[in-house]
Amino acid sequence: MPVQTTRIKQLMEIVKQQGASDLHLSIGRKPTLRLAGTLVPLEHEAQLTPADTFEFMVALLSEDQKKEFLQNKQIDLAYSLDRESRFRINAFMQRGGVGIAMRFIPFTIPTLESLSLPPILRDFALMQQGFFLVVGPVGQGKTTTLASMLQIINAERQEHIVTIEDPIEYLHTQQRSIIDQREVGIDVKDFASGLYGAFRQDVNVILVGEMRDIETMSAAVTAAETGHLVFATLHTNDAVQTINRIVDSFPAGQQNQIRSQLSASLSGIFSQRLLPKQGGGVVPAYELLINNTAVANLIRENRIHELSSVLQTNRDAGMIAMETRLADLVRSQEISIETARSYAQFPDLLERLI
Repeated sequence: MPVQTTRIKQLMEIVKQQGASDLHLSIGRKPTLRLAGTLVPLEHEAQLTPADTFEFMVALLSEDQKKEFLQNKQIDLAYSLDRESRFRINAFMQRGGVGIAMRFIPFTIPTLESLSLPPILRDFALMQQGFFLVVGPVGQGKTTTLASMLQIINAERQEHIVTIEDPIEYLHTQQRSIIDQREVGIDVKDFASGLYGAFRQDVNVILVGEMRDIETMSAAVTAAETGHLVFATLHTNDAVQTINRIVDSFPAGQQNQIRSQLSASLSGIFSQRLLPKQGGGVVPAYELLINNTAVANLIRENRIHELSSVLQTNRDAGMIAMETRLADLVRSQEISIETARSYAQFPDLLERLI
Protein backbone atom coordinates (compact mmCIF):
# COMPACT_ATOMS: atom_id res chain seq x y z
CA MET A 1 0.00 0.00 0.00
CA PRO A 2 1.46 3.43 -0.94
CA VAL A 3 2.81 5.43 2.00
CA GLN A 4 0.29 8.28 1.71
CA THR A 5 -2.63 5.84 1.46
CA THR A 6 -1.53 4.29 4.74
CA ARG A 7 -0.98 7.71 6.32
CA ILE A 8 -4.37 9.15 5.43
CA LYS A 9 -6.10 6.02 6.72
CA GLN A 10 -4.19 6.43 9.97
CA LEU A 11 -5.47 10.02 10.19
CA MET A 12 -9.03 8.81 9.58
CA GLU A 13 -8.63 6.32 12.42
CA ILE A 14 -7.58 9.17 14.70
CA VAL A 15 -10.78 11.02 13.76
CA LYS A 16 -12.81 7.96 14.84
CA GLN A 17 -10.85 7.34 18.03
CA GLN A 18 -11.05 10.93 19.23
CA GLY A 19 -14.68 11.47 18.29
CA ALA A 20 -13.93 14.33 15.92
CA SER A 21 -16.47 15.54 13.40
CA ASP A 22 -14.01 16.68 10.73
CA LEU A 23 -10.42 16.41 9.49
CA HIS A 24 -8.73 19.29 7.66
CA LEU A 25 -5.63 18.77 5.50
CA SER A 26 -4.18 22.13 4.55
CA ILE A 27 -0.79 23.08 3.17
CA GLY A 28 1.52 24.60 5.80
CA ARG A 29 -0.60 23.31 8.70
CA LYS A 30 -0.58 20.14 10.74
CA PRO A 31 -3.53 17.81 10.11
CA THR A 32 -6.34 19.36 12.15
CA LEU A 33 -9.42 17.88 13.80
CA ARG A 34 -12.66 19.62 14.64
CA LEU A 35 -13.50 18.53 18.18
CA ALA A 36 -16.70 19.85 19.79
CA GLY A 37 -16.70 22.73 17.32
CA THR A 38 -13.03 23.70 17.92
CA LEU A 39 -10.13 23.18 15.51
CA VAL A 40 -7.39 21.13 17.19
CA PRO A 41 -4.05 20.51 15.37
CA LEU A 42 -2.46 17.08 15.74
CA GLU A 43 0.77 18.21 17.38
CA HIS A 44 2.61 14.94 16.79
CA GLU A 45 2.13 15.30 13.02
CA ALA A 46 4.38 17.27 10.66
CA GLN A 47 3.16 20.30 8.74
CA LEU A 48 1.71 19.29 5.41
CA THR A 49 3.54 20.14 2.20
CA PRO A 50 1.96 20.67 -1.24
CA ALA A 51 3.23 17.20 -2.16
CA ASP A 52 1.52 15.68 0.92
CA THR A 53 -1.95 17.02 0.14
CA PHE A 54 -1.62 16.25 -3.56
CA GLU A 55 -0.68 12.65 -2.78
CA PHE A 56 -3.56 12.38 -0.30
CA MET A 57 -5.89 13.48 -3.08
CA VAL A 58 -4.43 10.89 -5.44
CA ALA A 59 -4.86 8.18 -2.78
CA LEU A 60 -8.52 9.02 -2.22
CA LEU A 61 -9.79 9.43 -5.80
CA SER A 62 -10.52 6.95 -8.55
CA GLU A 63 -9.19 7.64 -12.04
CA ASP A 64 -12.52 9.12 -13.17
CA GLN A 65 -12.67 11.27 -10.04
CA LYS A 66 -9.14 12.55 -10.68
CA LYS A 67 -10.20 13.67 -14.15
CA GLU A 68 -13.24 15.45 -12.68
CA PHE A 69 -11.06 17.11 -10.04
CA LEU A 70 -8.57 18.38 -12.61
CA GLN A 71 -11.41 19.73 -14.76
CA ASN A 72 -13.50 21.37 -12.02
CA LYS A 73 -10.74 22.17 -9.49
CA GLN A 74 -12.84 20.55 -6.73
CA ILE A 75 -14.83 17.39 -6.07
CA ASP A 76 -17.27 15.93 -3.54
CA LEU A 77 -17.17 12.23 -2.77
CA ALA A 78 -17.79 9.66 -0.05
CA TYR A 79 -15.06 7.27 1.10
CA SER A 80 -15.55 4.09 3.14
CA LEU A 81 -12.75 3.55 5.62
CA ASP A 82 -14.09 0.26 6.95
CA ARG A 83 -17.43 -1.43 7.63
CA GLU A 84 -18.21 0.99 10.44
CA SER A 85 -17.34 4.43 9.12
CA ARG A 86 -17.40 6.63 6.06
CA PHE A 87 -16.20 10.13 5.25
CA ARG A 88 -17.73 12.84 3.11
CA ILE A 89 -14.80 14.49 1.37
CA ASN A 90 -14.33 17.74 -0.48
CA ALA A 91 -10.99 18.14 -2.23
CA PHE A 92 -10.29 21.55 -3.73
CA MET A 93 -7.60 23.73 -5.23
CA GLN A 94 -6.32 26.66 -3.17
CA ARG A 95 -3.37 28.90 -4.08
CA GLY A 96 -2.27 26.35 -6.63
CA GLY A 97 -2.22 23.44 -4.17
CA VAL A 98 -4.73 20.92 -2.86
CA GLY A 99 -6.82 21.29 0.29
CA ILE A 100 -9.01 18.53 1.71
CA ALA A 101 -11.91 18.69 4.19
CA MET A 102 -13.31 15.40 5.50
CA ARG A 103 -16.53 14.92 7.50
CA PHE A 104 -16.87 11.72 9.56
CA ILE A 105 -20.06 9.71 8.95
CA PRO A 106 -20.69 6.72 11.22
CA PHE A 107 -22.33 3.67 9.65
CA THR A 108 -24.92 3.48 12.42
CA ILE A 109 -27.64 6.04 11.80
CA PRO A 110 -28.40 7.99 14.99
CA THR A 111 -31.92 8.20 16.40
CA LEU A 112 -33.77 11.45 17.00
CA GLU A 113 -33.38 10.85 20.72
CA SER A 114 -29.61 10.38 20.55
CA LEU A 115 -29.33 13.60 18.53
CA SER A 116 -31.38 15.54 21.14
CA LEU A 117 -33.92 16.43 18.45
CA PRO A 118 -37.63 17.01 19.22
CA PRO A 119 -39.89 13.92 19.08
CA ILE A 120 -42.37 15.82 16.87
CA LEU A 121 -40.03 15.20 13.89
CA ARG A 122 -41.28 11.62 14.03
CA ASP A 123 -44.76 12.87 13.08
CA PHE A 124 -43.37 14.38 9.88
CA ALA A 125 -41.60 11.12 9.04
CA LEU A 126 -44.90 9.24 9.33
CA MET A 127 -46.88 11.55 7.03
CA GLN A 128 -48.21 10.11 3.79
CA GLN A 129 -47.40 13.18 1.72
CA GLY A 130 -46.03 16.69 2.02
CA PHE A 131 -42.90 18.80 1.68
CA PHE A 132 -40.57 18.92 4.70
CA LEU A 133 -37.40 21.02 4.66
CA VAL A 134 -34.40 20.81 6.96
CA VAL A 135 -32.35 23.99 6.66
CA GLY A 136 -29.28 25.66 8.11
CA PRO A 137 -25.69 26.53 7.20
CA VAL A 138 -23.20 23.91 6.03
CA GLY A 139 -22.05 21.47 8.69
CA GLN A 140 -24.98 21.84 11.08
CA GLY A 141 -26.29 18.26 10.95
CA LYS A 142 -29.04 18.54 8.32
CA THR A 143 -28.07 15.29 6.58
CA THR A 144 -27.95 13.39 9.87
CA THR A 145 -31.39 14.67 10.89
CA LEU A 146 -32.91 13.55 7.60
CA ALA A 147 -31.17 10.17 7.79
CA SER A 148 -32.70 9.57 11.23
CA MET A 149 -36.15 10.49 9.90
CA LEU A 150 -35.77 8.16 6.91
CA GLN A 151 -34.74 5.40 9.28
CA ILE A 152 -38.07 5.75 11.10
CA ILE A 153 -39.89 5.21 7.80
CA ASN A 154 -37.58 2.33 6.92
CA ALA A 155 -38.25 0.57 10.23
CA GLU A 156 -42.00 1.14 10.46
CA ARG A 157 -43.51 1.57 6.99
CA GLN A 158 -43.61 -0.43 3.77
CA GLU A 159 -42.65 2.24 1.28
CA HIS A 160 -40.40 2.79 -1.72
CA ILE A 161 -37.85 5.45 -0.78
CA VAL A 162 -35.59 7.10 -3.36
CA THR A 163 -32.77 9.38 -2.25
CA ILE A 164 -30.84 11.70 -4.56
CA GLU A 165 -27.58 12.74 -2.90
CA ASP A 166 -24.27 14.40 -3.70
CA PRO A 167 -22.51 12.39 -2.43
CA ILE A 168 -24.28 9.50 -0.68
CA GLU A 169 -23.38 9.80 2.99
CA TYR A 170 -25.33 7.47 5.27
CA LEU A 171 -25.89 4.00 3.85
CA HIS A 172 -29.38 2.70 4.66
CA THR A 173 -29.93 -1.03 5.14
CA GLN A 174 -33.37 -1.97 3.85
CA GLN A 175 -35.83 -3.06 6.53
CA ARG A 176 -39.57 -2.77 5.89
CA SER A 177 -39.03 -0.29 3.06
CA ILE A 178 -37.24 -0.51 -0.27
CA ILE A 179 -34.52 2.15 -0.36
CA ASP A 180 -32.74 3.16 -3.57
CA GLN A 181 -29.92 5.66 -3.06
CA ARG A 182 -28.77 7.53 -6.18
CA GLU A 183 -25.59 9.59 -6.28
CA VAL A 184 -25.37 12.66 -8.49
CA GLY A 185 -22.67 12.23 -11.10
CA ILE A 186 -22.62 8.44 -10.77
CA ASP A 187 -26.22 7.17 -10.80
CA VAL A 188 -27.99 10.29 -12.04
CA LYS A 189 -26.96 13.46 -13.88
CA ASP A 190 -28.34 15.99 -11.41
CA PHE A 191 -30.96 16.47 -8.69
CA ALA A 192 -33.71 17.64 -11.03
CA SER A 193 -33.43 14.68 -13.43
CA GLY A 194 -33.31 12.32 -10.45
CA LEU A 195 -36.55 13.82 -9.15
CA TYR A 196 -38.33 13.57 -12.50
CA GLY A 197 -37.07 10.00 -12.85
CA ALA A 198 -38.52 9.11 -9.45
CA PHE A 199 -42.02 9.89 -10.75
CA ARG A 200 -41.71 6.79 -12.94
CA GLN A 201 -40.33 4.54 -10.20
CA ASP A 202 -43.49 3.90 -8.14
CA VAL A 203 -41.95 5.95 -5.33
CA ASN A 204 -43.60 6.97 -2.05
CA VAL A 205 -40.83 8.96 -0.32
CA ILE A 206 -38.18 11.13 -1.99
CA LEU A 207 -35.16 12.72 -0.34
CA VAL A 208 -33.40 15.53 -2.22
CA GLY A 209 -29.93 16.10 -0.79
CA GLU A 210 -29.93 19.77 -1.75
CA MET A 211 -32.18 22.07 -3.75
CA ARG A 212 -29.67 24.04 -5.79
CA ASP A 213 -31.72 25.42 -8.67
CA ILE A 214 -35.19 26.36 -9.86
CA GLU A 215 -35.67 23.06 -11.72
CA THR A 216 -35.04 21.03 -8.56
CA MET A 217 -37.29 23.27 -6.45
CA SER A 218 -40.10 23.09 -8.98
CA ALA A 219 -39.86 19.29 -9.25
CA ALA A 220 -39.77 18.86 -5.46
CA VAL A 221 -42.90 20.97 -4.95
CA THR A 222 -44.67 19.13 -7.77
CA ALA A 223 -43.73 15.77 -6.22
CA ALA A 224 -45.25 16.82 -2.89
CA GLU A 225 -48.39 18.10 -4.62
CA THR A 226 -48.88 14.79 -6.43
CA GLY A 227 -49.04 12.62 -3.32
CA HIS A 228 -45.40 12.01 -2.41
CA LEU A 229 -43.60 12.66 0.86
CA VAL A 230 -40.60 14.83 -0.04
CA PHE A 231 -37.66 15.77 2.19
CA ALA A 232 -35.07 18.32 1.12
CA THR A 233 -32.40 20.69 2.43
CA LEU A 234 -31.49 24.30 1.78
CA HIS A 235 -28.58 26.38 3.02
CA THR A 236 -30.76 29.04 4.62
CA ASN A 237 -30.85 30.39 8.16
CA ASP A 238 -34.52 30.10 9.15
CA ALA A 239 -38.04 29.42 7.94
CA VAL A 240 -38.71 32.95 6.70
CA GLN A 241 -35.50 33.08 4.68
CA THR A 242 -36.19 29.59 3.32
CA ILE A 243 -39.59 30.49 1.87
CA ASN A 244 -38.23 33.76 0.48
CA ARG A 245 -35.30 31.91 -1.12
CA ILE A 246 -37.59 29.45 -2.87
CA VAL A 247 -40.04 32.11 -4.07
CA ASP A 248 -37.31 34.53 -5.18
CA SER A 249 -35.65 31.78 -7.24
CA PHE A 250 -38.59 31.91 -9.66
CA PRO A 251 -39.27 34.63 -12.25
CA ALA A 252 -41.63 37.37 -11.04
CA GLY A 253 -44.46 36.06 -13.20
CA GLN A 254 -44.32 32.64 -11.49
CA GLN A 255 -43.96 33.76 -7.88
CA ASN A 256 -47.68 33.90 -7.09
CA GLN A 257 -48.02 30.35 -8.38
CA ILE A 258 -45.11 28.97 -6.34
CA ARG A 259 -46.43 30.70 -3.20
CA SER A 260 -49.79 29.04 -3.79
CA GLN A 261 -48.14 25.66 -4.33
CA LEU A 262 -46.00 26.01 -1.21
CA SER A 263 -48.97 27.03 0.92
CA ALA A 264 -50.72 23.80 -0.08
CA SER A 265 -47.82 21.30 -0.12
CA LEU A 266 -45.47 22.46 2.66
CA SER A 267 -45.70 20.40 5.85
CA GLY A 268 -42.93 22.07 7.84
CA ILE A 269 -39.51 23.72 7.99
CA PHE A 270 -36.93 22.69 10.58
CA SER A 271 -33.90 24.97 11.00
CA GLN A 272 -31.00 23.78 13.12
CA ARG A 273 -27.59 24.79 14.48
CA LEU A 274 -25.02 22.81 16.45
CA LEU A 275 -23.93 24.91 19.44
CA PRO A 276 -20.90 24.37 21.72
CA LYS A 277 -22.07 22.63 24.87
CA GLN A 278 -20.79 23.56 28.30
CA GLY A 279 -18.38 20.82 29.33
CA GLY A 280 -17.67 19.76 25.75
CA GLY A 281 -19.51 18.47 22.74
CA VAL A 282 -22.32 20.12 20.80
CA VAL A 283 -26.07 20.39 21.25
CA PRO A 284 -28.70 21.32 18.64
CA ALA A 285 -30.64 24.55 18.72
CA TYR A 286 -33.59 24.68 16.35
CA GLU A 287 -36.85 26.19 15.22
CA LEU A 288 -39.82 24.37 13.73
CA LEU A 289 -42.47 26.00 11.55
CA ILE A 290 -45.56 23.86 11.00
CA ASN A 291 -47.81 24.69 8.06
CA ASN A 292 -51.30 25.26 9.44
CA THR A 293 -54.13 27.42 8.10
CA ALA A 294 -52.60 30.65 9.41
CA VAL A 295 -49.15 29.86 7.96
CA ALA A 296 -50.61 28.80 4.61
CA ASN A 297 -52.57 32.06 4.36
CA LEU A 298 -49.47 34.16 5.12
CA ILE A 299 -47.45 32.33 2.45
CA ARG A 300 -50.18 32.59 -0.17
CA GLU A 301 -50.78 36.30 0.56
CA ASN A 302 -47.04 37.12 0.47
CA ARG A 303 -46.96 38.11 4.15
CA ILE A 304 -44.02 35.85 4.79
CA HIS A 305 -42.32 38.34 7.12
CA GLU A 306 -45.13 37.73 9.63
CA LEU A 307 -44.18 34.05 10.06
CA SER A 308 -41.69 34.88 12.84
CA SER A 309 -44.57 36.10 15.01
CA VAL A 310 -46.53 32.92 14.28
CA LEU A 311 -43.55 30.83 15.39
CA GLN A 312 -43.26 32.72 18.66
CA THR A 313 -46.94 32.47 19.57
CA ASN A 314 -47.87 28.93 18.53
CA ARG A 315 -45.93 26.73 20.92
CA ASP A 316 -49.14 24.91 21.87
CA ALA A 317 -49.50 23.87 18.20
CA GLY A 318 -46.07 22.24 18.27
CA MET A 319 -44.10 25.10 16.74
CA ILE A 320 -40.71 25.92 18.21
CA ALA A 321 -39.07 29.35 18.04
CA MET A 322 -35.27 29.44 18.09
CA GLU A 323 -35.31 31.74 21.12
CA THR A 324 -37.51 29.28 23.03
CA ARG A 325 -35.02 26.47 22.41
CA LEU A 326 -32.07 28.71 23.30
CA ALA A 327 -33.74 29.70 26.57
CA ASP A 328 -34.43 26.04 27.39
CA LEU A 329 -30.76 25.20 26.79
CA VAL A 330 -29.61 28.05 29.05
CA ARG A 331 -31.96 27.01 31.86
CA SER A 332 -30.71 23.41 31.64
CA GLN A 333 -27.13 24.77 31.72
CA GLU A 334 -26.26 23.04 28.45
CA ILE A 335 -25.11 26.28 26.83
CA SER A 336 -23.93 29.60 28.22
CA ILE A 337 -26.01 32.75 28.11
CA GLU A 338 -23.33 34.29 25.88
CA THR A 339 -23.72 31.47 23.36
CA ALA A 340 -27.50 31.87 23.39
CA ARG A 341 -27.27 35.60 22.79
CA SER A 342 -24.90 35.12 19.84
CA TYR A 343 -27.40 32.86 18.07
CA ALA A 344 -30.63 34.68 18.92
CA GLN A 345 -32.41 36.45 16.09
CA PHE A 346 -34.61 38.34 18.55
CA PRO A 347 -32.41 39.14 21.60
CA ASP A 348 -35.21 40.93 23.48
CA LEU A 349 -37.43 37.85 23.24
CA LEU A 350 -34.58 35.65 24.47
CA GLU A 351 -34.04 37.86 27.52
CA ARG A 352 -37.75 37.66 28.39
CA LEU A 353 -37.73 33.86 28.11
CA ILE A 354 -34.66 33.19 30.22
